Amino acid sequence: MQFELALLSFVTAFVVAMLCMPFLIKLINRFQFFDVPDLRKMHSQPIPTMGGVAICIGMAIANVFWFRFSNDQFVVAFFLCIAILFALGILDDMHNISVRNKFVIQLAAASLIAFSGVRIESFNGLFGIGELPISAQYTFTVIAIVGITNAFNLIDGIDGLAGGLGFMSLLMVGLFLTIGKDSNIALIAFSLAGGILGFLYYNFNPARIFMGDTGSLVLGFITSVLCIKLLNVKMPAVLPHAPVFIFGVVLIPVFDTLRVFALRIWSGKSPFSPDKIHIHHLLTTNGWSHNFTSKMICAVHGLILVLSYFLKNVSQETGVAILIVSMLLVVFFFKKLKFVHLAPQNTNFSEAVTE
Repeated sequence: MQFELALLSFVTAFVVAMLCMPFLIKLINRFQFFDVPDLRKMHSQPIPTMGGVAICIGMAIANVFWFRFSNDQFVVAFFLCIAILFALGILDDMHNISVRNKFVIQLAAASLIAFSGVRIESFNGLFGIGELPISAQYTFTVIAIVGITNAFNLIDGIDGLAGGLGFMSLLMVGLFLTIGKDSNIALIAFSLAGGILGFLYYNFNPARIFMGDTGSLVLGFITSVLCIKLLNVKMPAVLPHAPVFIFGVVLIPVFDTLRVFALRIWSGKSPFSPDKIHIHHLLTTNGWSHNFTSKMICAVHGLILVLSYFLKNVSQETGVAILIVSMLLVVFFFKKLKFVHLAPQNTNFSEAVTE
């Protein structure tokens, strides 16, 4: 029954998002809510944005049908924060909200989740750290939620990439939450994954619509919170190395964000300054099409998810080290993977709007 509800939630969100998307594209074209080319972006023509609206509508309707709502403090706080991030994304896609204001709202949402009772309570023995002091629980929870939310937002720079990474991550988190008897919360993961799949049909190269902050902020936020929920689910037989597995779930966007920030600071620039050094740029600047680049990075993500699970047979410290070394090798490989004949540059490409 648990997986039946998961499937129903996924399919409902997928169908609703697919049905909403053509209407949304027409509406956005009518009111001209476009992602307009500028110095930060590579697409040459205005492209409709706010595809996240259809994703969230699909998720919301699926949850109305299948999610068991309650007055639980966390459930109320979680959906309230999703609504706030959704509204923030719409406003940013329409009016370009300042980074500072977005950051403050994200901090408030993350703090609300922490105060609702869902926190990083323990590192489960990683680096010899067990249960954390209460102040550290709040600190690490807020940092993790805000960091992962922005990491997904920043990697949303090429058709299908953020959606593809999020889709696979949500399915894995939803699967293990269900196995860990937290199947009701898992429905949020499955419904968002279904909405994203409906969106990807219109977003994969050549994109007819972008996710925008409306989608990427909600995607990153939900993924981060559900990862914390999974961290607190005790499954010693199935997932004895939960911190390592969760690190693998968010590895690509988080690693890329930290790498890019470090390179910018090393060069004497602001960590938020625009440039072309994200992981997807390593392939596109070497001549690979944006379609190939997105699928290649998603394939790497799939391999990392599998690797993260099977690292349960080694120590957690070794597992983290293997994942970091794996990403360093991926970056090195991408830098060297040159296409003999330069592929024509795709016009439907957008730098993440928060940079």
